[in-house]
Amino acid sequence: MNIEVLAIRLKPGEDLLEGINKAVVSHRIQAGWVMSCAGSVTNYNIRFANQPEGSTGTGHFEIVSLSGTLSVNGSHIHMSVSDSTGKTIGGHLLKGNLVYTTAEIIIGYSKDLVFTREVDGTTPWDELQIKKH
Repeated sequence: MNIEVLAIRLKPGEDLLEGINKAVVSHRIQAGWVMSCAGSVTNYNIRFANQPEGSTGTGHFEIVSLSGTLSVNGSHIHMSVSDSTGKTIGGHLLKGNLVYTTAEIIIGYSKDLVFTREVDGTTPWDELQIKKH
């Protein structure tokens, strides 16, 4: 499999999801994944499991995990953050996660695959579909 690696750094005030999406679009990534992320946010906006709306917080939070599939055809990303006491929460990444000091993100992607998101009958939602390029 032909795998490429892209490293990006988002700066203070940038939106985490928008920054990732911008990189995915500008590099025309059709089948990617988050390999690593180190950074922090001042605001978080994540959707917890089985909840219709996002939950927000303001302060200083370390990004302790960022994972997901990335594609110009639709991405699915989860994030966990911890506060100054180590309390950690996580969920589905939404817009509104503003970088505090940095977000250093390593993205892997395949030129042999295409990820799409489609209703396939297993759930009522658009789910990942993996196709050979």
